[in-house]
Amino acid sequence: MSKMRSQYRRYTRSKAGNVLYFTILTLAGLFSVLPLIYCVITSFKPLDELLIFPPQFFVRRPTWSNYVALPSLLNKLLVPMSRYIFNSLFVALASTFFHIIAASLAAFAFSKSKLKYRKILFLLVQVMLLYNAYTLAVPQYLIFSKLNIIDTYLVYILPAIPSAMGCFLMKQFIDVGVPDALLEAARMDGANVFRVYWQIIMPMVKPAWMTLLLFSFRDMWSIVPAGTVFSEELKTLPQVMSTVTAGGIARTGSSMALTVLLMIPPIIVFMISQSHVIETMSSSGIKE
Repeated sequence: MSKMRSQYRRYTRSKAGNVLYFTILTLAGLFSVLPLIYCVITSFKPLDELLIFPPQFFVRRPTWSNYVALPSLLNKLLVPMSRYIFNSLFVALASTFFHIIAASLAAFAFSKSKLKYRKILFLLVQVMLLYNAYTLAVPQYLIFSKLNIIDTYLVYILPAIPSAMGCFLMKQFIDVGVPDALLEAARMDGANVFRVYWQIIMPMVKPAWMTLLLFSFRDMWSIVPAGTVFSEELKTLPQVMSTVTAGGIARTGSSMALTVLLMIPPIIVFMISQSHVIETMSSSGIKE
């Protein structure tokens, strides 16, 4: 018994180790949010503090002038501000919805169907994880031009629907969290494929698609089209940043104020989905 206790103590972290461990994690967390804190602080700096060299991190005389100046700057836009807000919300919500549906349907087929070549097809999905948006930019532009959808909402939404990462994440979660016996019982009760998908699969994999909700909304909220949208009425809110920052360093405070406002929706989505994200990452098998 004493030998077992000594072994237990040997592999248990001491109190000093716990303090060191959490101190390192706290410092790493503070360092990761440092740009966010600096952005918020800078948005309250008056012009004279923005021109100080070397730059100072903290603000001495906080002011709301940078936020108050935003309406006058944005009123000079060719399109009303409400149009940019609508475009950003519509693109982010529509892309996120179709992205979740497509990823979950594909993952359901790869995980629980009887497809003959599903392992080979899923291997192709895994290979697609090697490619990023910059690699696919030219082929996508050629496809969009052939389909005549340049300068439409579709150039925002269509590329966001298929996602190798989303499919992979959902499949891993379905493999771990949805037992085959439950699906067999549902089929014996007369449930068809779509009913199994919507009433059994989707509720059970809620943490996974909430994780996709966070990632997809974050990416689509900040999207800026590259050579595919030319109409001012179709541009998104992040593109307003170029108009505000065109005034140089004198508008740094207003640019930071607008950045803070742009960060609010993704932060809200994160606060709603953070518990599901943690559950997904801990149980989907990605760490393996």
